[in-house]
Amino acid sequence: MSQSELAEKAVKDALGCSKALLKFITANNVGLTGGHECGYYLPVNAWELFADHPPKKGINIDKKVKITWQDGKFVTDSVVKWYGAKTRFEYRLTRFGKGFPYLKPGNVGDMLVLVRTGSDTFNAYVFNSEEAIEYIQSALGVEIIDNTWGVYPPKLAGEETINDCIIRHFKVFVARVDSFPLSAKISGETLKAVLDCMKSFKGFTSDKQLALLLDREYDLFRMTENSLCHGDISRKYKTIDEFLGTANSILNRRKARAGKSLEHHVEYILKTAGVPFDAQARVDGKPDFLLPGKEAYQNSAWPENKLFALCLKTTCKDRWRQILNEAKRVKKKHLLTIQQGISAGQLKEMKEADVTLIVPEHLHKLYPPVTGMKILSLENFISDMRGVFGGKS
Repeated sequence: MSQSELAEKAVKDALGCSKALLKFITANNVGLTGGHECGYYLPVNAWELFADHPPKKGINIDKKVKITWQDGKFVTDSVVKWYGAKTRFEYRLTRFGKGFPYLKPGNVGDMLVLVRTGSDTFNAYVFNSEEAIEYIQSALGVEIIDNTWGVYPPKLAGEETINDCIIRHFKVFVARVDSFPLSAKISGETLKAVLDCMKSFKGFTSDKQLALLLDREYDLFRMTENSLCHGDISRKYKTIDEFLGTANSILNRRKARAGKSLEHHVEYILKTAGVPFDAQARVDGKPDFLLPGKEAYQNSAWPENKLFALCLKTTCKDRWRQILNEAKRVKKKHLLTIQQGISAGQLKEMKEADVTLIVPEHLHKLYPPVTGMKILSLENFISDMRGVFGGKS
């Protein structure tokens, strides 16, 4: 069964059981960071999706479970283990038997989808295809940005991190729109609300600003989508094709949104930092940001060591190679991603291709170490560019 077929099956399972855990596999899960035990870390805050008891300090508890993997070709007798003794406070999914293929170094950055089908039974899927991972998040309305995991169904109103002031701004905006706004409009409204409601925002690092803006924009997008699409999803359809047309329109809008959101907010951060750039400059290809700009790039006298291409990919397990053919005068490309970890093998390939990876600071712990390769934060990159071009300190 192909990854796309498995993705459809995983979504069907999640919808049928009305709940699912989506989790990116990290270096710690596969034993690359010297952690306590190899196995999938399961989030304490989502314990009801996989455990029978809330977290409790001072004890360890094992729950035996049976898990059907992928298309049903094999089943594992595994354990959901609660570690509450001594200094530990975590759930892990362990015991998969010898030769288990989904807990290896190459699985870092893959997505685990875990669906509880009974008291002690689960269906589980692991995806390495970026298209499948995007489809699952879009189909279930779950976008994992500031963490390694998410749950279906998402609980927008109950998120503790959503500031009442921001939600008030968002509600006013949503009440005014009668058609889906351009992505730049949603990004701009998000920024406006955050700046108005969070006086400390400008003092955040660039990495924290980016993570916050992406997270809050998704809240606004979902509120807008729920408001504008309610009529479409509540009415009766005359034909299956009519229904599928509406569903595909909603799904495609979700899939297209994330990349534009990342682009808009990085542009804001670069501008406020005083870093010179042209966005989407048509040179050799169309890099997201060309530094210091198109005029310098086309000036043969401008030194190549002062030309930079900053390319953006929300996920980059395979797509990172696309940037190698953009802005060919720039020998060493910079790639910014919010991918929650990729394998050491892929990182080595980037290093060999002279690609410098930029990842928001809070996601660095999800990447395995590679000798001789330094992953930059967005703050690091901006500091480097200020050193070359000047800018605000």
